[in-house]
Amino acid sequence: MTLRPVARASLSDHVFEQLTTEIVEGRFEPGSQLPSERALCEALQVNRGAIREAVKRLAQAGLVDSQHGSGHHVLDYRRSAGLDLLPRLLFRADGDVDLRVVRGVMEMRLAVGPDAAGRCAKRADAGCHAALNALVSQMEAAADDTETLQDLAVQFWDRIVDGSDNIAYRLAYNAMSEVYSLVRPALIEILAPEIRDVARCRQIAEAVSAHNEPLATEIARALLAKGTTALSDAMDALDFTEAP
Repeated sequence: MTLRPVARASLSDHVFEQLTTEIVEGRFEPGSQLPSERALCEALQVNRGAIREAVKRLAQAGLVDSQHGSGHHVLDYRRSAGLDLLPRLLFRADGDVDLRVVRGVMEMRLAVGPDAAGRCAKRADAGCHAALNALVSQMEAAADDTETLQDLAVQFWDRIVDGSDNIAYRLAYNAMSEVYSLVRPALIEILAPEIRDVARCRQIAEAVSAHNEPLATEIARALLAKGTTALSDAMDALDFTEAP
């Protein structure tokens, strides 16, 4: 194990973070048991209360299965965890970005975004219409300032998701946004063709205002596909290969 003593306050938080890292990085394999409370207390130099609270959170996160009398069994997070784990998977143990996670987020965005745009066209109110059109006007004023356009694009899609009135999309978007925020500087050039396509953002906003669900969906798919394709091409250029 690579556990280390916890030195700061919020002991259960730190215990939870360390145990989560051990599970995600494979040092506690699926099906294995967590060390006993006594062993964890000794390794982490905390009290049993901190251990119990952290393990309770691990169970809530879908990382362990706690059965009275039989200890805490590590689960395969790929089958049991939720989207909250996604940002943690972005960085590998060596500190490098896992491009498969970035690609997965981009592909998920391409799956969710167009439908969210269509549902926004169906459900959004006049306030959402006005906000989208105002954001596009700011994009148009930003011209070729890619960093500003990137910021505005994040706000634009945030409004789209709000307007879709779909809580599942909202929570998925939150997880995707957290991942994206961690790699935004590295992706700005790759996604530049999409970020600078303000004309399509204008078309989406107009389709939403016109309550044209099919058109909003179609244009959003075309726009988001640009970024997904650009990332795929960049990975191909790096001769990226799948892990076995």
